[in-house]
Amino acid sequence: MDIQQIKQRFGIIGNAPLLNRALEVAIQVAPTDISVFVTGESGTGKEIIPQVIHQLSSRKHAEYIAVNCGAIPEGTIDSELFGHEKGSFTGASGSRKGYFEVSDGGTIFLDEVAELPLQTQVRLLRVLETGEFIKVGSSKVIKTNVRVVAATNENIHQAIADGKFREDLFYRLSTVPISLPPLRDRQDDIHLLFRKFALDFADKYRMPAVKLTDDAVHLLNNYSFPGNIRQLRNIVEQISVIGTSREITANELIQYIPKKMDLSPALIQDNKESVNERELMYKFLFDMKKDLNDLKKLVLELIPGSNSTQLSRDQETTINRFTNDVQSAPSSTKILPPASPTETNFSHPVHSSELNYEKHEEVEESLSLEDREKDLIQKALVKHKGKRKYAAAELGISERTLYRKIKEYNLID
Repeated sequence: MDIQQIKQRFGIIGNAPLLNRALEVAIQVAPTDISVFVTGESGTGKEIIPQVIHQLSSRKHAEYIAVNCGAIPEGTIDSELFGHEKGSFTGASGSRKGYFEVSDGGTIFLDEVAELPLQTQVRLLRVLETGEFIKVGSSKVIKTNVRVVAATNENIHQAIADGKFREDLFYRLSTVPISLPPLRDRQDDIHLLFRKFALDFADKYRMPAVKLTDDAVHLLNNYSFPGNIRQLRNIVEQISVIGTSREITANELIQYIPKKMDLSPALIQDNKESVNERELMYKFLFDMKKDLNDLKKLVLELIPGSNSTQLSRDQETTINRFTNDVQSAPSSTKILPPASPTETNFSHPVHSSELNYEKHEEVEESLSLEDREKDLIQKALVKHKGKRKYAAAELGISERTLYRKIKEYNLID
């Protein structure tokens, strides 16, 4: 049986090379009893591979059981897989056969196998190596002939490195690995799948099938589909049921595609004082930026050849403000001397000595927000002569927060 026949029989849509390769490997290993390990992201259709393997094998007339290992509680997983005897634990009112006993001669598909507890992994390894297991609460060894196909969407190598999955079990399960590609790597198949799902839902809900315009097809093909085929199917069902038009444009389609939320945790705070402190930092940074921009403008105006060498009142204010900031700056701040110490032709001549510029050893500037906050609070207290009420208003925080900060930084107001 070739690949196209397999696709028709199992309803597989797509012609991506990676998908075809996965199906080729499944067809080749089906007649054997080799264990197969299927990997791929959630929603890529990993459950199809074990069905193909089972139906093309000599076990197709025996039991096929699919087990979601992540959906079974840890306390009952051993009982579910291997069975238990009456009275083996609280609530065990009778004996019960496990999946490995029921599927004797058939195939068992262990989905999300990486979720198995370590103790259960030991039991599973014994079944794979010897074909034997023991029921919970029993001492009798039971033989079974089961073909195991396992799958996971986790990074199994990382799980092994973290000690969550046994390395020997992985090598025993992955005699033949099969990897299914994510939908974003099957761009040419996306519209085919959309049309297939649209026809399915049109038949299910007894309404005309939805269709996409060219711009909508382009948008669909360029979406990343983190939920893969399962997400695409859900989108088509929503459009089929909710959509008022049967021809969907890109503007209409985008309403059904989830928008990625990228909220920074720093912007979500429950504590009001924390918000005030953050606003304080932002205010300080914006003020610093404004000072630098004003200084740049002033320097450009004083370049030789400028039409005016007279200082306006705003320019004098800017110089005085910047000078005061320099004089009160922490010792870690880098202060550079002017390019030339000569007089400048101001209306009131200003010498480099009058600006109190001194040479300092260059050290790395502190980037600590605490240092910036402390410095800004000190300036506000000096400006308002120690009056906390006005200093707090200037800083944009409550007087209570200011008092707490004064105690925290041991400031003398």
